[in-house]
Amino acid sequence: MPSCSLLNPSFDLSLCRAKLERDGFQIPFTDMEAPLKTALDVPSVRRYVVFNSALFHFIMAPVLYAVLWCAIFSTLHLYIPVSDYWVLCLSVSLVSVLLTAAIIFILHISNKEITMNLDVRLIQVNEKIVKHKLLVAVADWVQNCTGNLELYFVYWDMTRCLRALTETLEERSFDTQNKMKRKMSHLVLVTEVTAVEPADDGTDDEQRPLLRNEGAGCSSSSSQQEDAEVPISYSLIPDASLPAQDKAYQLLMTYSAAYVKLLVSKKLSEPSHYSQRSQRNHCTTAPSCLCQYIKNKILR
Repeated sequence: MPSCSLLNPSFDLSLCRAKLERDGFQIPFTDMEAPLKTALDVPSVRRYVVFNSALFHFIMAPVLYAVLWCAIFSTLHLYIPVSDYWVLCLSVSLVSVLLTAAIIFILHISNKEITMNLDVRLIQVNEKIVKHKLLVAVADWVQNCTGNLELYFVYWDMTRCLRALTETLEERSFDTQNKMKRKMSHLVLVTEVTAVEPADDGTDDEQRPLLRNEGAGCSSSSSQQEDAEVPISYSLIPDASLPAQDKAYQLLMTYSAAYVKLLVSKKLSEPSHYSQRSQRNHCTTAPSCLCQYIKNKILR
């Protein structure tokens, strides 16, 4: 489903439902439209999609080159007298090209395969629609100087991936937790929750904390205290105490949107010949399966 506008990304979810129903999928409103609107219909998320899209980077390259060329030329022209202007222009052009390529390269390698502002927000959506054997992701790329920003629904049966990844976690239980901590340490979700004042437990005034007594005597009302929001950080690394199947399910949901994004944009790297010989892929429609993608990125 293409975006209605590249400058204000939005998707026609009613048309998505019509197409899915035509293919035989009956998905409740609470499992598709509601979580998708919560995840994507946010102004900050729309701004992130625009400024981190492939089309924006494609347009930014010549603009950045022109700005660098003017800045370097004006600086050198003031401090370095040159009789042949074509030599100066050629030198400035060469330096501008190198600086532009370096900046674009740094921006490219800084982009993670999984993004906190988009892919992680779609985890809750995939947790709901995976029951209907679907996965959702937002992918964008530039083709023939045209930007493509689309919402994809991919048919995916998670049963075999869950079983294969569970077996892998059980076989490598001695070192998987350290590998996940090392390679998933940047996946920290920060959210704000409403601070709730603890109830009175009947303790004496002398035994109560002094800070709590001072806070109770402040002029702020109790309603304002209840509405105060406290930031809390959640790590997406599966807890070590969880069973192997629960860890596998959490990993599959965490990387589901990122995997679908790479799959539909044809950026999914194919496994090596050795990996193909050692373990046959149970997915015949993709270069590598979701569970194999997680094994190569996290557990290897």
